[in-house]
Amino acid sequence: MTKTKGKLYICPTPIGNLEDITIRTLNTLKEVDLIAAEDTRHTIRLLNHYEIKKPLTSYHEHNKDKKGPELVEKLKAGENIALVSDAGMPGISDPGEDMVRICIEEGIDFEVLPGASAIITALVASGLSTERFSFEGFLDRNKKKRRERLEKIKRDDRTLIFYESPHRLTDSLKDMKEILGDRLVTVARELTKRYEELIRGKISDVIEHFKENNPRGEFVLLIEGRSSLEESDEEKNSWEDISIQDHILMYINKGFTKKEAVKKVAKDRNMHKREVYKYSIDI
Repeated sequence: MTKTKGKLYICPTPIGNLEDITIRTLNTLKEVDLIAAEDTRHTIRLLNHYEIKKPLTSYHEHNKDKKGPELVEKLKAGENIALVSDAGMPGISDPGEDMVRICIEEGIDFEVLPGASAIITALVASGLSTERFSFEGFLDRNKKKRRERLEKIKRDDRTLIFYESPHRLTDSLKDMKEILGDRLVTVARELTKRYEELIRGKISDVIEHFKENNPRGEFVLLIEGRSSLEESDEEKNSWEDISIQDHILMYINKGFTKKEAVKKVAKDRNMHKREVYKYSIDI
C-alpha cells in the first residue's frame, strides 16, 4: 500500500522556563518521526530534559531555501515532522512561516499547537492596553529604515510591540522618543527566566535606566499607542499658523465633506459656522 502524506506539527517551546511546555507538545515530540529545529544544540537540551529521543535536523533562516523542500519531500513520503524554534511559537519572526506557506501550496496537512508566547506574556504584564495591539517584530538594523518605519506607525493608537536585541536597544529607544514622543513604555527582559525583569516608565526614564545598567538578554518592548490628547495637540499645532480657508482644506484632504470641515474649523477656532462658511464658498 502507498503510504499517505505525513503531517507537519508547529510546536511552541518554552521561552525560558522549561516547565512552560504543554503535555500535548511533549506527546507530539515523542510521536513524530523527525524534529526540525532552529538550533539543534538548543533543542537537544529540551529533549534531554524530558528524555525524548528523536532524530533532529536543522531548519533556520540561513538554510530554509535548501532544507524546506527536503522537509516537504519527507512529508510527502509519509513522515510526520515537528517544527520547533529556539523559544516560543515557530512562524513568529522566524522561517516557520515559510513552511506553513509551502504546506498550504503543496496541500500538506499541518497543525499548530498552542503554547508559550513572549508577545502575549509581555503584553499582559506591561500594564498597557491589551484591547488592541500591533506586533512589529524586529525594527531594521539600518537607522534610516528603522526611523522610516517608526514614522509610518507613529499615529497608531494600538499598543506597539517590538522584539529588540541588547546592542540595539538604546538606539531604538532614542529613535522612538524622538519620533513617537516620550510615551509610556514597558521593557520586558528575560521573560520566565531566572533574571526576568520588567522596566516601566516614560521612554526617557528607560533610556536613563540603561545608561546605568548594561542591556543584557532578550527584550520585548511595549509602547503605548498614540493618545487622543496627542492627536488634539498635533491638530491644533497644524492649523494655528494657517488661514481659515487652508484650515477647511486640511480637513477636506483628510476625507471630511465641506460641511463637516466647516463645522470642525468653527469648533477649533471658536467661531460661528456661518462665519467660517464664507471662506468655503470658493473651495
